[in-house]
Amino acid sequence: MNEDITPKKPSMSYRGLTTVSKKTTEKPINGVSTGLTHKLPLEVEFGKNSIIEWIDYRLPIFSFLKYFSHYQTPKNLSYLWNLGSIAGIALVIQIITGVVLAMHYTPHVDHAFDSVERIMRNVNYGWLLRYTHAVGASMFFAAVYLHIARGLYYGSYKAPRELLWHIGIIIFLTMMATAFMGYVLPWGQMSYWGATVITNLFSAIPLIGGSIVTWLWGGFSVDNPTLNRFFSLHYLLPFIIVALVMLHLVALHQYGSNNPKGIDVKSPKDTIPFHPYYTVKDFVGFGVYFIIFAYFIFYEPNYLGHPDNYIPANPLVTPAHIVPEWYFLPFYAILRAVPSKLGGVLLMFGSIFVLFLLPWLDTSKVRSSNYRPIYRIAFWIFMADCLLLGYLGGQPAEEPYITISRFAACYYFFHFLVALPLIGKYEKPLPLPEEL
Repeated sequence: MNEDITPKKPSMSYRGLTTVSKKTTEKPINGVSTGLTHKLPLEVEFGKNSIIEWIDYRLPIFSFLKYFSHYQTPKNLSYLWNLGSIAGIALVIQIITGVVLAMHYTPHVDHAFDSVERIMRNVNYGWLLRYTHAVGASMFFAAVYLHIARGLYYGSYKAPRELLWHIGIIIFLTMMATAFMGYVLPWGQMSYWGATVITNLFSAIPLIGGSIVTWLWGGFSVDNPTLNRFFSLHYLLPFIIVALVMLHLVALHQYGSNNPKGIDVKSPKDTIPFHPYYTVKDFVGFGVYFIIFAYFIFYEPNYLGHPDNYIPANPLVTPAHIVPEWYFLPFYAILRAVPSKLGGVLLMFGSIFVLFLLPWLDTSKVRSSNYRPIYRIAFWIFMADCLLLGYLGGQPAEEPYITISRFAACYYFFHFLVALPLIGKYEKPLPLPEEL
């Protein structure tokens, strides 16, 4: 047994990994040493290669990869912990397909719709690129929503991971902005009128609302300057998301992953190296993800889209029913539930920003819902409420959908602002295990 299990503070340099005589230690998880050291030199990891050694001495890429492969993680992580990696793969797919599509797209109101049709019909495998990008947006949001739901269930937003959670919500907000602007680019009927409706929401802001809308439009209506702005920002924002993801990973590695039991790692036997155990597990998740992805691309590419977007944008013809993409529907239902325009906008944005307050609204000291019987029931009721809001957001703005939307929106905020603090205060959790 290794007697000295207390590591020194890890160095930011990885050069010590290149020699046999030196050994490095893992960063403690949750402030507790894993007791495991990296004794393998880079020659063993990558083969003895003077070029690799020369590069790594000056730019420690290979040592960095070795650090990640030996990163210690809780041994009881389930397949739900694949969702972060799946979301990362989805982001890479979106960036690659988006860059290629941008080479053929024309950001002009007279040519945008036709350029998309040309991509679909004349560009080699353009149909595959376009469907991969369009379906990929939905798959990306599906992975992120499940990722957020897992965090809510297992209390991953609680100390000391508050900043990890906050960065994740910022990523989510940036994703929403990126997806909205991307939805406008095909310049179909739903693209045009969706842009008109959503950008007009900012006019509800007192004093400065009109100026914000004019700036977004680049004029006095949604037109060519609007399309150019949205195209530029849609191209830029994914790279900002990449930077935020890097921060997210740094925050994650500071205290390590949460786990299904929601308890801190207390001894080396509670952890295992990320590679090969969780890389293999991740590839199983990737396989399932790509099977579902491929099904939608090849069999149901338009299932999650709207048929009106195959009609060129016409400012003189308003669609009978304007709906956003499915991943915006719960928030759209909250927006429409309030008669006041300003009130609806405030509630819609409040439904997202309330997530920033979650670490302090949940007053329970126990993280995992597995040991919180009352909160577990409240969690599933909340999930059902979100699904109901999603359904209502896709329905016409008429009775009984409006009334039901108001009750569902009320429960959404009741869950965070009332139920969570009270449950945390009065709930009697089950005894926590001593170790993983």
